[in-house]
Amino acid sequence: MKVAIPLSGGELSSHFGHCEAFATYTIEDGKVTKKETLDPPVHEPGSHPRFLHEQGVNVVISGGMGMKAQELMQQNQIRVIVGVCARPLDELVELFIKGELESGDNRCDH
Repeated sequence: MKVAIPLSGGELSSHFGHCEAFATYTIEDGKVTKKETLDPPVHEPGSHPRFLHEQGVNVVISGGMGMKAQELMQQNQIRVIVGVCARPLDELVELFIKGELESGDNRCDH
């Protein structure tokens, strides 16, 4: 499994489409086996969901994401967890692995 977290300033981005990078975590047998930072393509409609699908991402953890992007993620078989509160990235992933990561209010308004 591969999890991606959109970043702004090295932290969880509150707006998926305007992130500066993606932190990715490969998870095997309930443990993180690899961490990477990926530069996203130029932002245009559909670019980020397609890019993440090509990278083998299965789950995106985000502070906020527009409805169109969420639909495109679903079309690319990527589960989305939105409205997540900012925490250290490793902590977010550990909460996800334990099944304890909670979504909240989507911080994107389009």
